[in-house]
Amino acid sequence: MIGARVGRIGYLAFCTCVFIFLVAPIIVIVPLSFNAEPYFTFTEGMLRLDPEAWSLRWYREIVENEAWTRGLVNSLVIGVSATLLATVLGTLAALGLSSPAMPARRFITGLLISPMVTPVIIAAAGMFFFYTNLGLAQTHLGLILAHATLGLPFVVITVVATLSAFDRNLTRAAASLGAGPVRTFRTVQLPLIAPGVISGALFAFATSFDEVVVVLFMGGLEQRTIPRQMWAGIREQISPAILAVATFLIVFALALLFTVEWLRRRAS
Repeated sequence: MIGARVGRIGYLAFCTCVFIFLVAPIIVIVPLSFNAEPYFTFTEGMLRLDPEAWSLRWYREIVENEAWTRGLVNSLVIGVSATLLATVLGTLAALGLSSPAMPARRFITGLLISPMVTPVIIAAAGMFFFYTNLGLAQTHLGLILAHATLGLPFVVITVVATLSAFDRNLTRAAASLGAGPVRTFRTVQLPLIAPGVISGALFAFATSFDEVVVVLFMGGLEQRTIPRQMWAGIREQISPAILAVATFLIVFALALLFTVEWLRRRAS
């Protein structure tokens, strides 16, 4: 009993240390974003909890700076559009891949998820040359299509996993009652696989919202997203406003994780 208790305490201590090691560099960004001075370190006033050393200065700069607001709008427009496209195409592909009658399922599955395992810089270079020939480089449409390509594998994987537990007798029953394929999918399949579809859509949106390499290759000044603007801020002009944006992204990532966990629990 004592040995088991010591082992459990040691295991929890080890997990806690690993968690702190992984999360601490991210969490430290949050208090630094409230620094009243243009520094990336804790000042003496911050360490003394002096109210004068804390400020919302960099959050106001984000709101008032046109470059940051334009980047946010571009990220939302491109992210939402790419998510909708990836979700529709990925769900349709998953429905086909889940059918036992689908030929060459392994090959097609590998082809669809290849953007997930291909180094992003290689995919970005290929997309740049491909969309340049089509005249879609440095356009919102080109970035939407590129981001949809990167997000589609997440939708395919999550929806296929959800469909693996789907009872196909329900679709047969709907067909025997006179429902067509479209109506069966809309009224029977979609409500049951909705958690998987929404989870895939959330991952696709997160992939698009955080993407910077493809935007560096294909985006112009009018297509700068939030990650691209952060990259420019690091290379061109160091500003703690980057920390404020990073704080927003951390909150967004936490909300995404809680949503996915809620969907997982609901599905189970």
